[in-house]
Amino acid sequence: MPVVRMESLRKKMMREGKWEEYKATNLASRVSGGQTVTGYQDEYYNGIIQLGTPPQNFSVQLDTGSANLWVPDKTDTQAICAKRSKFDSSKSSTYVANGQSFAIRYGSGFANGFLGQDKLCLGDSMICFSSQVFAQANSIANDFCDSDGFDGILGLGWPSISVDHVTPPMQNLLSTLDMPLFTVWLDRKGALVQKAGLFTYGGLDTVHCSAQVNYVPLVAETYWEFAFTGVSHGSYSQTYNWRAISDTGTSFFGGAKPVIDAIANNVGAVFSSQQGLYLLPCSASATAPPIVFTIGGMPYSIPAFEYIEPMSVGSSQCYLAFFTIGGGGFGVNWIFGDPFIRTYCNIYHIGGQKLGFALANH
Repeated sequence: MPVVRMESLRKKMMREGKWEEYKATNLASRVSGGQTVTGYQDEYYNGIIQLGTPPQNFSVQLDTGSANLWVPDKTDTQAICAKRSKFDSSKSSTYVANGQSFAIRYGSGFANGFLGQDKLCLGDSMICFSSQVFAQANSIANDFCDSDGFDGILGLGWPSISVDHVTPPMQNLLSTLDMPLFTVWLDRKGALVQKAGLFTYGGLDTVHCSAQVNYVPLVAETYWEFAFTGVSHGSYSQTYNWRAISDTGTSFFGGAKPVIDAIANNVGAVFSSQQGLYLLPCSASATAPPIVFTIGGMPYSIPAFEYIEPMSVGSSQCYLAFFTIGGGGFGVNWIFGDPFIRTYCNIYHIGGQKLGFALANH
C-alpha cells in the first residue's frame, strides 16, 4: 500500500508564521500543578481551596470517594461548628445565587444546605474554574465540625455519583489541564500535623512516585472502581473476582470479613466490639508479613507498618487498619483507603477511564 508524507500541522503553522499565535492562545492556556495536603494523625488529608472574589480559603478533604464540593455557610449557627471557616456570599463579587436545596450523606456524617456558584481555585497550584456550582452547608454532622482543620469536602469522583447532578470540579477543570488526570501521593507523619502529601493535577508526580506505572481499567465510572483477583498474607491466600474502589477519604482498608478475619488470626489480633477494631500488641508488627493484593496480574505488597497502627503515640497496643463491609457477590467488596495510597501513588486517569499504581517514594 503506497504511503504519502504529509506536513505536520505544527510545521505548516510555523511556515505560515502562525505558530507563536497558536501556542499563545491554545497551548499556554493548559496547566498542571500540585497541591500540598496536610495530614492529621495519618487519618485524613486536607488541602486548601479558594472560593469567590476576593478568595475565601477553606480546608477541605480531597475525596475520591464522592463527587460534590461543599463548605460551611455563614448561615450555619451550630455552636460546635463555630471555629470552621464559613463562606460569605455577600463578600464575593463573582457569586451567583442558585437556591436549590442540597443534602448529602457519607458513611461518617452528613451536610445539608443549598447550592451556589462561584470561582474555585485549588490551593497552591492556582488552577481555577470561574463558575463552579457548590453546596453551602448550614447543617453539618457533629463529627465533621469536631475534626481538626476540617471545613468541607471536595469530591473527586465521577459525575454519576454527584448529588443533584452537579458537575464535579475535576470535570470542569479537565479541558484546562495538560493531561486528563490527577496523581495522589500521601505520606505518614504519625501524630504530627504537617504537610503530608501532594495532589498533582494534569500531570504525573515524578518526584514522589516511581516511573513505572501499571494501569488497570475501571469497571464502572461511578467511584474509582477496579477489579482485583487475589490477596495473600503469610500462609493464607485467597482468589476471587473482587471489586474495589480507591478512596482517599477512607483511613483504613475495608474488605470482606472472611479475609480480614484470616489476616487478624495470622497476627493474633482479636476483634473488640467496644472499640470496633481488631486489637493486637504493637510488637506483632515486627514479625507480621506483608499483605499482597493481586491487581491486573501484578502483586502489590502492603508492609505491616501500614496496616498495624498504635492506638496512640507510644502505646503498646495496636489495631489493624481494616474494617469489614458487606457486598455479597455483587457490587463493591473492598475499599482501598490511605494505607494503600501511601504505599502506591494512585493515578486517576479521567481521560483514559483507568487507574494507575506506582510505588511511592518516601
